[in-house]
Amino acid sequence: MKPSSPNSTARSTGPQACASIIRLALTEDIGSGDVTTNACIPESTRAKGVFLAREPLVVAGLDLLEEIYEHPVSLQHQNGDRCDEGAVLATIQGPARLLLTRERVALNFLQRLSGVATLARQFADAVAGTSCRVLDTRKTTPGFRALEKAAAAAGGVHNHRMGLYDAILIKNNHIAVAGGIRAAIDRARAASALPIEIEVRTRAELREALACNAAHLLLDNLTPAEAADWIREIAGSATVELSGGITLQTARAYAESGADFISSGAITHSARAVDISFRLELIR
Repeated sequence: MKPSSPNSTARSTGPQACASIIRLALTEDIGSGDVTTNACIPESTRAKGVFLAREPLVVAGLDLLEEIYEHPVSLQHQNGDRCDEGAVLATIQGPARLLLTRERVALNFLQRLSGVATLARQFADAVAGTSCRVLDTRKTTPGFRALEKAAAAAGGVHNHRMGLYDAILIKNNHIAVAGGIRAAIDRARAASALPIEIEVRTRAELREALACNAAHLLLDNLTPAEAADWIREIAGSATVELSGGITLQTARAYAESGADFISSGAITHSARAVDISFRLELIR
């Protein structure tokens, strides 16, 4: 199964999807109005805001800032850039009330998405020099999938399925209900021309899948040594993805097993929000 290119999900995010998520976030935070800002800051006051990296990071989400503020933003970096601590990521000038009221929403997006991109880059770096590529998964924040997958791609990993609709991935529960490996594969081939990947958990399942000419195999919860042994048996007759508990510390060992891909849900479900600050100064 060929994963999406690193840029395909970023392109598919779409302005409508982004606008809808941003509207929801702004409504959630602002509600009927920012009572603190409106009470303290005169309407005519103008200010300049600066987004600063407070730690080394890979930035993502910068393209959302103009949608969040509905105001011009000057970007000093692009999504996917490695930024040192202290780097200026973007600046904005405008009504102080606007900048204050939307600060937290902007930071929430930037910190979360840059955290995903930063972890993705660490995974990509961990397998550098091997022929193995890192895939993300569908283990995303509900409603944020397109944004988080775009951030993962900005960090250098490859997007796997966007959803249940763009490729067939037959997993253990499908196999159990379908009545076995062959039945699941045969029905999938008869029903759709989409690429098919199938999970195998035992050596017997592996051999049955190979006998069915499965083109893409998902090997789950093996050790690197076990994976290398299974891959020797596969001998290039199918592409191989490894998954299940793969961490930054083990990614390289799995990549060196001969796998074509490794996947990790941690890239999206366990990324730490990175430290980005917003400094505001009065324009006189």
